Amino acid sequence: MKLYIRSRLTIQFTYIVSFILILFSFIIYYFSASYREAEFYTRLEKKALTTAKLLIEVKEVDYELLKIIDKNTLNALHSEKVMIYDDQDRQIYNSLDDDSIQISKPFLDKIRQLKSIRYHEGENEAVGLIFNLNSDHYVVIASAYDKYGIIKLHNLIWIILVGFFISIASTVFFGRIYAIKALKPMSDVVKQVDKITIASLNMRVNEGNGTDEIAQLAIKFNQMLERLESAFEMQRSFVSNASHELRTPLTSITGQIEVSLMKPRAQVEYAAILESVLEDIKNLNALSNGLLDLAKASSDISAIALHPLRIDEILWETRAELIERKSDYKIAIEFSQPIDNENELIILGNHHLLRTAIINLMDNACKFSNDKSVKIALSIKDADIVAEFIDRGMGIEPTDMDSIFHPFFRAQNAKNVTGNGLGLSLTEKIISIHRGKIAIESQLLKGTKVTISIPFIS
Repeated sequence: MKLYIRSRLTIQFTYIVSFILILFSFIIYYFSASYREAEFYTRLEKKALTTAKLLIEVKEVDYELLKIIDKNTLNALHSEKVMIYDDQDRQIYNSLDDDSIQISKPFLDKIRQLKSIRYHEGENEAVGLIFNLNSDHYVVIASAYDKYGIIKLHNLIWIILVGFFISIASTVFFGRIYAIKALKPMSDVVKQVDKITIASLNMRVNEGNGTDEIAQLAIKFNQMLERLESAFEMQRSFVSNASHELRTPLTSITGQIEVSLMKPRAQVEYAAILESVLEDIKNLNALSNGLLDLAKASSDISAIALHPLRIDEILWETRAELIERKSDYKIAIEFSQPIDNENELIILGNHHLLRTAIINLMDNACKFSNDKSVKIALSIKDADIVAEFIDRGMGIEPTDMDSIFHPFFRAQNAKNVTGNGLGLSLTEKIISIHRGKIAIESQLLKGTKVTISIPFIS
């Protein structure tokens, strides 16, 4: 059976209240019954002692007169019976006319030994005690049925039962109302969430007072919606830009091949066409690799393996690799300050991703510089290792700075330079994965400085 939270809350609250009511009712009944019993035994003891005093101490009162007094007493107990025995276990008084009722000698001895006992005779409650007068010791036994006390207890049971069921019914009714009222903000959130579709990710749920648990849930849900909207927008932009960027070299390759097939050509012409096609294929391959790296950097960070790495070794390794591919590049690596502790050069990172990011920064700096050179300065700042990539290239327009990390974005003054606009976007994601920061300072026609900082392990 499907139960909503409000129904479960109502049932659980009813169980708790029922348990408390049952416990409270039991305590009330127990103490009421104990008080009635103690009070009735006290009355019996007083009755027993009063009867013994009248018979033994008051000379004017004899056996028959005492019986008359007992029968005509206004506050006589129901089914009252009083018996008095002397030291020789002889019955000297019996409030009933039936003399056949006798108490055994062992029981009388028990009363003498314990001085006072309380016990039950069927429905009757009885007491046995000792009355002393000079050297004489009398055993007095009194019993009666507490008719009115028992009736009061029965009435109390009915009052408790009626009150219990009325309380449970009230608990269910008001508990249901309270649960509905308490969970109304949650129901409102559910209704608002139902209206959100892939085409309306810009909608947000009402955050209420912004302080209670439901409000916190709505805030977290809105934050998730913001991330989803951003991810979908990024995906749409990525697919659109990737399609455009992939179409350009493919169109160029197709066009050149179609032109070459229109008529027979000289070997030199075919060689020129093939060289052009090869260049387009290289660009296409670079674009594909960039897209794959960007997808990997945008994936679940927890799935990316990180290991201790020396940042200076990665810099020298990528420098050698890049110069081997492009011999006209000039890459200088230097330390801005002495680093005595080599542990400050060790970071927790992914070798492939860091190598990709550094190659992008080196390549960009050399590519956009007239002298194809870049200077990389290493230093330590607080708990971070800082690398500055400094070139003397064309610089970046101030209006382009805000979009420089967007995928496929290319500055206006860089349109004539080969590239796909993925490098800086990919680099930013990689540095972010390594809990680092990246910043760019640039002046037109003077150069650009890209600064990355990554925390070292120690």
